Order: sequence, then C-alpha cells, then structure tokens
Amino acid sequence: MEFTNLEKAEILARALPYIREYNNKIVVIKYGGSAMISEQMKETMMSDIVMLSLIGIKVVLVHGGGPEITAVLEKMGKKSRFANGLRVTDRETAEVVQMVLAGKINKDLVRLICASGGSAVGLCGLDAGMIKVSKKTDAGDLGFVGDIESVDVKVITDVLDKGYIPVISTVGAGEDGVYNINADAAAARLSSELHAHKLVLMTDVRGLLQDKDDENSLITVVRVSDVPALKNKGIIAGGMIPKIDCCVEAVRRGVKRTHIIDGRIPHAILMEMLSDEGIGTMFY
Repeated sequence: MEFTNLEKAEILARALPYIREYNNKIVVIKYGGSAMISEQMKETMMSDIVMLSLIGIKVVLVHGGGPEITAVLEKMGKKSRFANGLRVTDRETAEVVQMVLAGKINKDLVRLICASGGSAVGLCGLDAGMIKVSKKTDAGDLGFVGDIESVDVKVITDVLDKGYIPVISTVGAGEDGVYNINADAAAARLSSELHAHKLVLMTDVRGLLQDKDDENSLITVVRVSDVPALKNKGIIAGGMIPKIDCCVEAVRRGVKRTHIIDGRIPHAILMEMLSDEGIGTMFY
C-alpha cells in the first residue's frame, strides 16, 4: 500500500498525543516464543524499538527463547520435557538455558538494535544480583526452575539513564545455581519494580479471544476484576492463564495498563502504542 505525503503527515500528527503521553516513561516489552522465529520479523521489531527510544520512550526489552533452547537441546540429543507449561530443567538444561538466553539470543537482539541505529546493553538476571529466586515447588519437581524472590532494578535504571536500551534475559540466581525463570513472570515483576507506565507481552496469538477458534472474537479490553469470571467460563484457559495472571499481577502492583498483542504482525508495537485503535487485549 502506497501512502501520499499528506497521508504520511496525518499519520505522524495522530501519533503526537501518544508520543507526549509516553515521553520519558518506562515501557517494558516482553518478546518471545514463536514471534522470535522469523529473522525478518526480529529485525522489524528491533527497528520499531529503536524508533520508540528515539522519540523519548524508555524501553526495557525482556526476552525469552523457548524454541531456540529446544533446538539446541535437540542437537545435543536431549529431549525437552514440560509440566504445567514449564520446562523441566535439570542442571545440564539450566546450563543450556543460560548459554542460549544470556548468550546467543541476548547478544543477537543487542546487535540488531545497534544495527538499526539504537544503543543497547545486554543484561541477565544474574547481573548485579538483579533477580534472585527460590526453587519453584508448587508445580511438582521442575528442577532448576525458579520463583522470583527479589528484584533489584538499579542496574536497569542506570543503563536507561545513560541512554541505552536494556535487553534482559530471564535467568536468575538461586542458592545452588542458575535458574530458569518464566519470561512473562519476570517481565511483570520488573515492570512493577520499575514503576513502568505500560507492560506489553508480545506473543503468537492476537490476544484474549471469546472463542479460541475464532480469530475475530478478540476481547479488546478486560478489567482485572473480571478475570476470575472469565476463567470460570473457560474463556481464559490453557496457555493463556499464566500470561494473563502476569498481566493481572503487574496491574495490581501498580502498572497502569498491560497488553497482550500478536508479535507476528509487522509493526504491532507501534500500532499498539502510537495509534487510536491499538491491537490485542488491554488489561487495566
């Protein structure tokens, strides 16, 4: 689709109120899952993050990387196992998680941001004791899978104050080693500790659907007080439960709004933040 110069100018003018609203505010974006598989989509996403940074938004990028972890484990001849949607993580798997998340994926995203004209610094939950965890025990024995006990965001705010985009991988320090952390849960906790204006979960679904088999049944706005009823009706079910629980937790901890949007859609983050229509499901 080609736009005239006038149409381009009108699009920019309509974005101005949102640029004012978010200027100098912290926005946490969680990026992961199938939305990260396409290299072209990753480049587009990182370019959009650079644009948000350049217009004065303090972007904090939190990422997962489940598909790449699974692929590396398969190359090692190690089968991935999951329980209640969480990766069963023995000590060897924990080492692979650290290598893939804090190493390969983290630095690839930093490279793409810098290639798009931004400035980024790669961090993980181990740096400066950012995320400390205890062994998760409420879902059976998952091995080195952690629940967040405490978060120290000083290293993140220091990086933001210097004008860099922090790119954070979700591994944390436990008493007996490195622990795998659910990236949605980490993003929710970090957003509350950073007093973020907004948390956006980029995933591979449109948002919360009234009917999971109907892409056109998107629910665009949900009050957190309505979430228990939606669970009882089966509208919130399966893999959406932990994502929405993270959104609810962030709102209850003081984040103004949280969103689940489809990261497979080109420029989804710009449509969500800089347009009237938005995209996906907002929780408030």
